[in-house]
Amino acid sequence: MASLKDFRTRIASVKSTQKITKALQMVAASKLRRAQEAAEAARPYSEKIALTVANLAGSVKGSDAAPKLLRGSGKDNVHLVVVATSERGLCGGFNANIVKKARETINELTNQGKEVKILTVGKKGRAPLLRLYKDKLIGHIDFSEVRKIGAAQSSEVAQKMTALFDAGEIDVAHFIYSKFRSVISQIPTVQQLIPVKVEETETGSSKEAAGAVYEYEPSEGEILEALLPRYLDSQILRGLLENNAGFYGSQMGAMDNATRNAGDLIKKLTLQMNRKRQAMITTELTEIIAGAQAV
Repeated sequence: MASLKDFRTRIASVKSTQKITKALQMVAASKLRRAQEAAEAARPYSEKIALTVANLAGSVKGSDAAPKLLRGSGKDNVHLVVVATSERGLCGGFNANIVKKARETINELTNQGKEVKILTVGKKGRAPLLRLYKDKLIGHIDFSEVRKIGAAQSSEVAQKMTALFDAGEIDVAHFIYSKFRSVISQIPTVQQLIPVKVEETETGSSKEAAGAVYEYEPSEGEILEALLPRYLDSQILRGLLENNAGFYGSQMGAMDNATRNAGDLIKKLTLQMNRKRQAMITTELTEIIAGAQAV
C-alpha cells in the first residue's frame, strides 16, 4: 500500500498538472475571442463573393465561355481531399472529428471507384491519415511557425490546389475543416471547391438574388476568370479561420475539464492520505497503550 510520502508526491504532481491545464485554459480563452472575431468577420465576405459567383455562373455554366475552374476538367476520376486540422493538440476530440469526417469521405469516394489523393494542412491530422492512407498522401502544408492565420496561408493552399488541377493531376478538390458554431460545438464540414459548385437561388435562376438582376461589364466569363481564384482564397481562408476558432474553443473546454478532474483527483488523494495517516496514528496509539498495560 502507498505510504504517506507517496501520497504527498502524487498530490504535488497533480497540483503541478492542474496549474498547467488552468494556464492553458486561460490562454485559450483569451485567444478564442480574437479567433472567433476573425472567423465571424470572414463570413460576410466569403458569402457575398459566393453569391456573386453564383450570379455570374448562371449565364456561362455549361458553355465554352466558362472558366476551367467552373466547368471542370470534364472528368470525375481523381479527387483531391484537403484535410485541415490544428498544429497543436490538447483540444479534446477536435482533430479526431475532422479526421473521422475525412476518413468517411475518402472511403466513400474509394467505394465509388474514384482515385483519391490527400493533402494535409496541420500536423495533427497528418499522422493518423499517414497511417491509414500512406499511398494516397501526396503532400503536407505546415503552418506551425505561423502565429496568425491570414491571406498568405489560404493563398498557399489555394495555389497548391489549383496547380494540381491545372497540371491535370486532379479532377475534383474537396476541402475538409471544422465549422465553428459555438465554444462547445464545432461541425466537421466537407466543401467542394474545384470545380466550383454553384448553388441555385430560391427563384431557380443563378442570376437573380435578393430580387435584383445585374448586368456585368465586361462579360461574365472574363469577370469569373479573375474572380474564381479569389473565391477559392476566400473559402479556404474562411475554413482556416473557422478551424482556428474551433481549436481554441475545444482546447478551452478540454483544459477546463482537465482542471476540474485534477481538482477531484486531489480531493480523492487527500482523503486517502488522511485515512492512511489516521490508521497509522490509531495503530501507534494501540501499540503505546498495549505496551503501557504490559508494564
